[in-house]
Amino acid sequence: MKHSVSHLIIGAGVAGESAAQAIRSVDADASIAMLGDEAHPPYDRPPLSKALWKDGREDDIWRPIGKAHIDLQLGRRALRIDRAARLVQDNAGDSWEYEQLLLATGGRPRQLSFGDDFIYYRRYADYQHLRQRVRPGARIAVIGGGFIGSEVAAAMALNGCRTSLLFPGPAICSRVFPAALAAAVTAAYRERDVDVRSGITVTGARSDAGGSELLLSDGSRLRVDAVVAGLGIEPNVQLAQEAGLQLDLGGIVVDDQLRTNDAAIHAAGDVATFPAPALSRRLRVEHEDAALQMGRHAGLCMAGQDAPYRQLPFFYADLFDLGYEAVGIVDSRLQAIEQWVTPYREGVVYYLDSGRVRGVLLWNTWGQVDAARALIAEPGPFDAGSVRGRLPVKA
Repeated sequence: MKHSVSHLIIGAGVAGESAAQAIRSVDADASIAMLGDEAHPPYDRPPLSKALWKDGREDDIWRPIGKAHIDLQLGRRALRIDRAARLVQDNAGDSWEYEQLLLATGGRPRQLSFGDDFIYYRRYADYQHLRQRVRPGARIAVIGGGFIGSEVAAAMALNGCRTSLLFPGPAICSRVFPAALAAAVTAAYRERDVDVRSGITVTGARSDAGGSELLLSDGSRLRVDAVVAGLGIEPNVQLAQEAGLQLDLGGIVVDDQLRTNDAAIHAAGDVATFPAPALSRRLRVEHEDAALQMGRHAGLCMAGQDAPYRQLPFFYADLFDLGYEAVGIVDSRLQAIEQWVTPYREGVVYYLDSGRVRGVLLWNTWGQVDAARALIAEPGPFDAGSVRGRLPVKA
């Protein structure tokens, strides 16, 4: 069957939903269709590793897509884009003719070459699968000591599981945190009875009805009831690549109007490589704030508004009683200037490169995201003496 719409959105995540709402806010009569390959309508992802393991309710994660009054097609995967005909073919055999197209296709989890029964944590269905395994005393292994792995491991421990956290680096989030902070966080996990095994990779697995036995790089074995892997994602850019759209940094290149090199096609969220004027470079960011704001701006631009996206996104995490917000490029390879009220409990870390502030880590310090953005936009030059204290931390 052939459908004709003014606006077609591929991807039923936060970016797509935000774009649909923005289009509808401008044009009450627009025909909008959305193709999503999951069985579920758009939902917020952060609660999957945060609130739903504390006191959050599943009923609260769903985005208000009904307010946009769109044709929502779930379980649909776009197969190809015919740019000349402005036509998208899907896996149900339907074709979708569009005037404006948004690619908000997100990403897929990186996977190991073994462990077919591992839970590669990303979607609501993964949360549901893991929730069935979680009970006090359950043995849960989490592979990956980065953003997702650290949050999931904390969530498992808070729910009474015997939790092991396995990763090849020297400490939790060592690619992001300065070495001393990463070491302090790792020590805090061990104090919470998390079996942290740094410097370890999983080399194989044997699974049966009772769980999995992991083969580890130090020659040991670990028997668990379930395995969760948080190894990052690969952006879903195959559609764009096959359609001849420009790619860079693993994503789809867009301008500040979120347009690709085809004026009828926009991109937003995990798959978009966008200009970041404050950093004088392009970025691709895989977090909620980027998806929400880029989706909204893309929708406004698709509806004919002049709504350039120039905001520097941020992300946040909860790690037991520790929490942080991060703005810009937070990379432990940069010069890190630390400003603590209480060491490793409350403070700010500034990341400098060539005299410019490139990123800010707000550690148990709240309400400073916009100030951090403004600081990153300043030309400097900065050094340890001039940057320390620029953002207030309550005493």
